[in-house]
Amino acid sequence: MKTNQCKRLLTYMEAGNVIDPLRSWTDLGIYRLAARIHDLCNQGHPIQRSWISVFNRYGEKIRVRAYFLAVQR
Repeated sequence: MKTNQCKRLLTYMEAGNVIDPLRSWTDLGIYRLAARIHDLCNQGHPIQRSWISVFNRYGEKIRVRAYFLAVQR
């Protein structure tokens, strides 16, 4: 199962998408995003991280990690 999630996540990011925990869960069915990112980094994929601000369901502004593939030159 972990392998399928990694493949799904990599395909999603290779299409130029930025992934965050909510999109991971709703779009890809991946609950443990950081663990899958760790797996992909261990496989040698150049993944970048940044903090983004979002609002939770209570209207509170929070920060979450967003991940994307680094541009290869």
